[in-house]
Amino acid sequence: MAILLEDKINELQQRIEKMKKEDKYFYLKSIDGASGARVTIDGREMLMFASYNYPGIINHPKIKKAAIEAIEKYGAGTAGVRLLAGTTKIHEELEAKIAEFKGVEDAVTYSSGYVTNLSAISTLCGRGDLVIIDKLDHASIIDGCMLSGATHKSFLHNNMESLERVLSNSKEYVNKLIVVDAVYSMDGDVANLPEISHLAKKYNAKIMVDEAHSIGVIGKTGHGIEEHFGLKGVVDIHMGTLSKTIPSIGGYLAGDKDLISYLKHTSRAFIFSASLPPVAAAIAKASLEVIENEPERMLKLHKNGKQFREGLNSMGYSTMNSTTPLIPILIGEEEDTLKLCRLVHDEGIFICPILFPAIPKGTNRLRAHVLANHTSEDINKALDIFEGAGKKLGLIR
Repeated sequence: MAILLEDKINELQQRIEKMKKEDKYFYLKSIDGASGARVTIDGREMLMFASYNYPGIINHPKIKKAAIEAIEKYGAGTAGVRLLAGTTKIHEELEAKIAEFKGVEDAVTYSSGYVTNLSAISTLCGRGDLVIIDKLDHASIIDGCMLSGATHKSFLHNNMESLERVLSNSKEYVNKLIVVDAVYSMDGDVANLPEISHLAKKYNAKIMVDEAHSIGVIGKTGHGIEEHFGLKGVVDIHMGTLSKTIPSIGGYLAGDKDLISYLKHTSRAFIFSASLPPVAAAIAKASLEVIENEPERMLKLHKNGKQFREGLNSMGYSTMNSTTPLIPILIGEEEDTLKLCRLVHDEGIFICPILFPAIPKGTNRLRAHVLANHTSEDINKALDIFEGAGKKLGLIR
């Protein structure tokens, strides 16, 4: 049954006001200064466990220098769309760098990661086509399917038998595209790319992988899911963001040169949306270079993630199937989740609760992001805080 817009707004506002009154509203907090392993929020220094700054490069001097030089050279923006007057040399250099980083021929950038997924699926797929998605794929992938007009079907999360059942009943479709997250943003586990690529070949489907939480996070040198599994060239369409591990803004698609040319000349978000500011392109390019030139960051990130995850598990917390520095702390009930967040927040950890409807009912959680520039002492301190808070609430023994 349809609900008045005013009623929807009032319902949400009442929920927010209730959370604020009970001191359980943890969103839209203002950070004073650069976001690092420690941040200042409301005048208090806190350990940061909510940032996507996995490799810890937001404040890197090379990246800041690139930004300043880009402002000096190009000014504040382009005042145009890429197809007309909005392309500069730094845009071309960024796309060449992305293609090199991903080991493909070419790349194209968009104004946000959300828009990138929307553009890819709605441009490449339409009526008569089938998009097959993991049940836990990002919302932008789902929205791209709906915008495309293609049939879309989901398979059980990372369940290859479920995926094959969908593929085996897909003979009538002209084009078939499997779209998965590389690292699932709410669970921290990794897509089973080896088996997905096997099934894609068997049933003549293409693969698109969203690497928003994969680039600069998994793989020995942070190059993402193909490196993680020791595979090369099995992904047809590489998608990633420039606003998480890459501390800029935007998103990209990378693949064969003809595919990228097709996207540049047909995707509406590229043709009708203003260009990335040159400074954002320069920051993104420099960030990719830093990740490649400082592989020790990945070693530290993986070590830190393991220390925090194993510490939580040893206490009795569930970190679900996470194998990455993105670590969910599954609580279940919303009230318990908010109480735990309040206690650890009071003790100096900035972390955010993930609640229904962002995730299924009864799976409310805190979502921790471990960073490369956390020290071992930072992680031990955080573990001590979680242990004390969990025992106080009776969540662990």
